[in-house]
Amino acid sequence: MKLTWLGHSAFRIETGAAVILIDPFLRGNPKFKLDFAAATAGATHILLTHGHDDHVGDSVDIAKASGAELISNFEICMYLTGRGVAKINPGNTGGTIACGDFSVSFTQALHSSSTIVDGRFIYLGNPMGLVVTPREGPVLYHMGDTDIFSDMALVNELHHPKIGLVPVGDRFTMGGRTAAEAVHRYFAFEAVVPCHYGTFDLLAQDPSEFVAAVGAKPKVLVPQIGEAIVL
Repeated sequence: MKLTWLGHSAFRIETGAAVILIDPFLRGNPKFKLDFAAATAGATHILLTHGHDDHVGDSVDIAKASGAELISNFEICMYLTGRGVAKINPGNTGGTIACGDFSVSFTQALHSSSTIVDGRFIYLGNPMGLVVTPREGPVLYHMGDTDIFSDMALVNELHHPKIGLVPVGDRFTMGGRTAAEAVHRYFAFEAVVPCHYGTFDLLAQDPSEFVAAVGAKPKVLVPQIGEAIVL
């Protein structure tokens, strides 16, 4: 499995024949300087944790160009169908969807989920975390945008994730110290990757607090935007 951080909460996962994009907020991200076509090339699946614009991002354009299947909660899938996405595979919290070379399970997340169209708020279902279980490679848990919550213990017990993608930017999600507490208290990760930081001035600008609070275990991987990690 190859994991590439694309900035903010966006990741590219390559496993088997699948190329998965999670929360592909790319062209709207002021820190994303990569070639868009290269970053999204070959996408087979798009996974969305919730409906905020900095997570839905370029999903519609990517889905139209690639024919990738879009997977999220029912409300987001229906909303994006109305924007021209042809291939959807809806689920919701507690469910699991088989996708060939991997499956994705939906967990809760403590956040919100909506968008604004013509000055009107549109509700886009409950926010979620995503557990990606590949046929080959470690189980990966993208927490989505969330605070710490005690049922993270059940996520670990049910899915046994080995790689954690952890929001650490504070204000809209956990800050670094709380995120480290979640990692230590509820999981047995082999490695964690911080995300959702540095994109905007309102967020923590680097993951240093998280890195320091996690300490020696588990391993903290802090890639540059566009840097790939083989897991």
